Amino acid sequence: MRILAAGDHFVLNSLIREALEAAVTASPFELTELTLPWPLEPFTKVAEVDEASDRQDALIEALRGVEVCVTQMAPFTERVLDASPELRLIVVCRGGPVNVNVEAARARGVKVCFAPGRNAAATAEFTVGMMLAAMRRIPEAHDSLGRRGVWDGSYFTYERCGSELEDTRVGLIGYGAVGSRVARVLCAFGAEVEVYDPYVRGDVHGVRVASLDTLLSRSRVVTLHARLTDETRGLLGARELGLLPQGSVLVNVARGPLVDTEALCDALESGRLAAAALDTYEQEPLPAGTRLRGAPGVVMTPHLGGASRQVAEKAARIAAAEVARYAGGPALAHCLT
Repeated sequence: MRILAAGDHFVLNSLIREALEAAVTASPFELTELTLPWPLEPFTKVAEVDEASDRQDALIEALRGVEVCVTQMAPFTERVLDASPELRLIVVCRGGPVNVNVEAARARGVKVCFAPGRNAAATAEFTVGMMLAAMRRIPEAHDSLGRRGVWDGSYFTYERCGSELEDTRVGLIGYGAVGSRVARVLCAFGAEVEVYDPYVRGDVHGVRVASLDTLLSRSRVVTLHARLTDETRGLLGARELGLLPQGSVLVNVARGPLVDTEALCDALESGRLAAAALDTYEQEPLPAGTRLRGAPGVVMTPHLGGASRQVAEKAARIAAAEVARYAGGPALAHCLT
C-alpha cells in the first residue's frame, strides 16, 4: 500500500509518519511525503473546494501510484481526483473535509474520512482565555505597561477595571464538543450559564433557553459555538446585537461569518458592546482597511483557537487509526463516502 503524507507546518509529516508506523501494523506500506505551505501561506478557495493550499499540480505529481493520502490542506478538486485513478482513501486531519470535493470522490469510489473532535479542548480553553482577556482588558494593560512603560492607574478605576465571570450571565450559542466544554469551565468559575442550541437534546451545563432572542437579551457575555451553515451565516446582525444589554461582551472563536462585521463595529463604536474577542473573521486574512482594527475594545488573534501541539498530534493519530481500519481492521469510523 502506497501512502502519501501531505502535511504542512502544523500537522507535520513527521507526526503523520510516526502515527502511521504505530497504528498500521497489519499491512506493509510505503510512505512518501509532500509538505504544503499552510499556515505560513494562508489557505484559500481552490477551484471548487474551500480552505486549501493552492498546490494542485504538486499534489497531482505526488499522488502518482498512491492509494491513500493523509492530509489537512491538500486541495482534492475534481481535477486532482481525475488525475489520481489509483487513489482509494483520503483522510483529512481536521473536523470536516472542506478541502475535498466529496461528491466527486464518491463518484470515483474514493472514501473520505476526517478527524472530528481533534481541537475541541484547545478551542474551548482558548475561548475562555479570550473571554477573560476582553473582560479584564488584559491586552490593553499589557500594551500600556509592557510596551509603552506606563503604569496606568486608570485601569483600577470603576469605569475601566472590567468585570469578572462569577455571577455573570454568559450565553452560549451552540452546545457541541466545544460549547459543552466551555459551559463546564464557566460553571466552575461560578458564571450563570445559559445555552441556546435547537439541535441538542438532553441536559446541559447551565440553563437551556428556548430562543436566541431571549438568550441575547439576558446575557452580559455571549460566546459563539455554532457551525457555519446557510442557516447560521450572519446569525448575529444589527438586530440581534441590538438585543444585547448595554456594555456586553461578544466572543467568537467559532466561525467569522456567524457575525456581521459592519454591525459588530457599529455596536462597539456606539458602546452597545463594551468589548469583542475575535479569533475568526468574515474574510481571512483580514483586509488591510478593516474597521475592526480601529474599533474600541477589540481583542484579535489570527484564527489560533485550534492551534496547539496536542491538536496536531491527536489529528495525526485519528487519521492513522482510519488508515489502519482501511488496511484490514474494522469499518471506517469517520467516513463520509
